[in-house]
Amino acid sequence: MKEITVTVPGHNPRTYPSGTPASEVFQDIDPSLTKNAFAVKVNGELRDWNRVLEADSELEVVTANSEEGHHLLLHSTAHLMAQAVKELFPDAKITIGPAIENRFYYDFDVDQSFSEEDLARIEKRMRELSDEDLYVERRVLSKEEAIKLFGDLGETYKLEMIDEFEDGEVISAYSQGKFIDLCRGPHLPSTGLIKHFQLLNTAGAYWRGDENNPMLQRIYGTAFPTGEELEGYLELLRKARERDHRKLGKELSLFMFHRYSPGSPFFLPKGTVIYNELVRFIRELYREYHYQEVISPEIYDVELWKTSGHWDLFRDYMYHVKLGKRDFGLKPMNCPAHTLFYSSELRSYRDLPIRLADFGRLHRSEKAGVISGLTRVRSFSQDDSHIFCTRKQVAREMDSLLEMFEKAFEPFGFEKTEVVLSTRPEKALGDKELWDEAETLLEKILTEHGIDYLVEPGEGAFYGPKIDFNVRDALQRYHQLSTFQLDLTLPERFELTYVDEDGRDKRPVMIHRALLGSLERFIGVYIEHCGGDFPLWLAPVQVVVLPVSDKSSDYAMGVKQKLFDAGLRVEIDSRPDKIGARIRQAELQKVNVMLIVGEAEAKGQTVSVRRRFLGDLGQKKTDTLIRQLVAEIEDKRRVKEST
Repeated sequence: MKEITVTVPGHNPRTYPSGTPASEVFQDIDPSLTKNAFAVKVNGELRDWNRVLEADSELEVVTANSEEGHHLLLHSTAHLMAQAVKELFPDAKITIGPAIENRFYYDFDVDQSFSEEDLARIEKRMRELSDEDLYVERRVLSKEEAIKLFGDLGETYKLEMIDEFEDGEVISAYSQGKFIDLCRGPHLPSTGLIKHFQLLNTAGAYWRGDENNPMLQRIYGTAFPTGEELEGYLELLRKARERDHRKLGKELSLFMFHRYSPGSPFFLPKGTVIYNELVRFIRELYREYHYQEVISPEIYDVELWKTSGHWDLFRDYMYHVKLGKRDFGLKPMNCPAHTLFYSSELRSYRDLPIRLADFGRLHRSEKAGVISGLTRVRSFSQDDSHIFCTRKQVAREMDSLLEMFEKAFEPFGFEKTEVVLSTRPEKALGDKELWDEAETLLEKILTEHGIDYLVEPGEGAFYGPKIDFNVRDALQRYHQLSTFQLDLTLPERFELTYVDEDGRDKRPVMIHRALLGSLERFIGVYIEHCGGDFPLWLAPVQVVVLPVSDKSSDYAMGVKQKLFDAGLRVEIDSRPDKIGARIRQAELQKVNVMLIVGEAEAKGQTVSVRRRFLGDLGQKKTDTLIRQLVAEIEDKRRVKEST
């Protein structure tokens, strides 16, 4: 029998017969390595714990507390749930069940919606199947075998998936007990390792996200290696429900939606304050970093979109309009329009870089099933910009963008940022050589700045690679907001040029850049991050004046006017309710500053100050308080909350 050499970090290489399971190798070399083992990496590739080794291999244990181990746990729990559903609802047809961030889901074609009672029954059966500690076995099938197996089971969705496999492509299925599912794997070695889980909720979902396909029933769940981790995550979910921006948006009168314009938000007066303050904040950065703001049309002849490549690669997400005999499209992004600004006159190397910014409205025909509050909408605006520069200027411009990113996000208190470099997708415009050059440039810039980053192969924009910034909120969730995209393709397609110092025409580089990204999405994310407790500079109502009685109403109106004249957003609540009830109402509306005024305050020309989170701060002279509040607003910092 053929001998193979196996290497485990920290141990001398050993030889084993070909066909030895990886789990046996670890048991032989060091049994302690098998503790909490979920899977194995073979030459860097994730494999099942009991996968047999057929060639020389370098092995690493994948443990329960690793990111990859957690992903396997989630996906294996999705299979466990599908097994329970098939046992309890034999006529259900199974589709797909992936792991997503800290959760999993599985979609089923069933005759009725799952009820809360159904979820309880399914979860109970899952626990029983876990207790049975069923062995999970991988099976490799030919296409014909797979078609017969899942055809006999009546799993029509699996047959559709099998039909997409190329002839000769490896098809694998995983079985546990009497249940079998088409899956690439890997999986946990047995159901007994799945102990700490909970089903969360149900939702409708179209097969493959297409509203022309059947509506399926989706069940979401979560799982963790320990009960403590599960309970911690469930507590975060409870907080997330309390902070849901759709809930808070209604309670705080920030925005609304209407069936006459589905998927497009209506910002109410208070929400519009937040929106405009964010725009003002970004415009301050534009002035500091020498951007020129432009206003561009919202509708263009399709010839523009054909030149840019959007007609071929983005058409399904565009709104189409017929005007006479001409076909037009609403703009889903600003970049093609900005090339028209650039090419409107002859450019010299002395003109570059040119930094164009645009808050124009964008429109994307998103499917109904993916629309979600402010975070996924059909009509939105970005703090969008396109920089036209020479190749030599790219590094300096990227330095500037990284500095802008730090300044843009500093006031918002996000805890951590994850940087991702996304490379050439399968459907991409332009020559591969241009892509390679752009990717190399971005890699070099990140490395020179000492920035740790992940690489997402094939996830770049269709015209160029990009750097995305995923910020982590107070609930430990990551959100992609900022993006810098390096584009050598659109300047080619639009034949953009500048006259270089040698008198020759050269192609500029185009950098696509958004800091906060979609303002709608940013507001949705930030509401949940801060729980609706906006810092003073961003709060729709910054101060509320509360007269103790009618006797102090005139003085209260005078205080309000002083604050208003100083530029503060101020209201007065002189309802006949008791002062305690009005304070509670201001707290519910998350007002930062409450000023209580009575006869004593009127006599001393002071106000009694109450700050959210800090409580009563005593009396202050009105003019002194105004100076302090204006300074806090200009500094864009949140007052430290008391412990």
